[in-house]
Amino acid sequence: MTTQAAPCKVLMLHGFSQNASIFGKRLAALRKSLGPNIELVFVNAPIALRRIDLAGSASEPSLDAVGASEANPDSTDEKDAPRAWWRADRARQTAKGLEDTLIYIREILRKDRFDGVFGFSQGAGFAPLLAALLERPHVYPPFLVDGLPPHPPFKFCISVAGFKAPGELSQKIYSQMYTTPTLLVMGKNDIIVVEERSKMLMEVAENIRVEQHDGGHFVPSKVNWRVFLKGWMENPQGRVPSPSAITMTNAEPEPATRGRRRRSSLKRAANL
Repeated sequence: MTTQAAPCKVLMLHGFSQNASIFGKRLAALRKSLGPNIELVFVNAPIALRRIDLAGSASEPSLDAVGASEANPDSTDEKDAPRAWWRADRARQTAKGLEDTLIYIREILRKDRFDGVFGFSQGAGFAPLLAALLERPHVYPPFLVDGLPPHPPFKFCISVAGFKAPGELSQKIYSQMYTTPTLLVMGKNDIIVVEERSKMLMEVAENIRVEQHDGGHFVPSKVNWRVFLKGWMENPQGRVPSPSAITMTNAEPEPATRGRRRRSSLKRAANL
């Protein structure tokens, strides 16, 4: 009698003003494509955002632009509440609340084992930071449990619309390059996290692969991308063909970057 291997378990970190429910729904096609051998575990960020956190100025993007049109800061339903991993200043120099978020995620890591981490937008800024910290957890002693790491290093990290998290603590964690295999996915038309900002991750990730899709600020969902992401999660050290090299069948259309989205996007990116 053969023992069936446990599924690959991936910690899923949503974007700013999304939550676990919203992110999970938006990745429904990917979840279905991954099959039973890869389990995506969506968790909520600890910071509940209020309307005042989302109001901002005319330079901040709308909820729609950051992939959280379903979020409602006035709702009492957790599935609708916008959340964040930290609050950044307008200059993106600080990450208020990051320390508490690390303790919060430490408790999640203590209770389960994850093969990898997958983040989008602000979650994609947090994912590589967490991967780096798990390689050298002693750089932030409060993250330890009785002097020991709460979790082994991840086997892989996926950062979609990712960037280097701001703040002094992040600089400390990134004081050395981390080696966890990392996939950075950028959108050619992403005006929320632009290419130059995403590429700064290459300064701290020693083992990084960069792929680009033709759209904006979202996780690409066409068939070739779903096939690629599944292949890369299964073998992050292997020579998985790029999405552009994968023959597409029954391809689904990408979410459209509507004109109103572009205009409103020139209104919340400071927190990312």
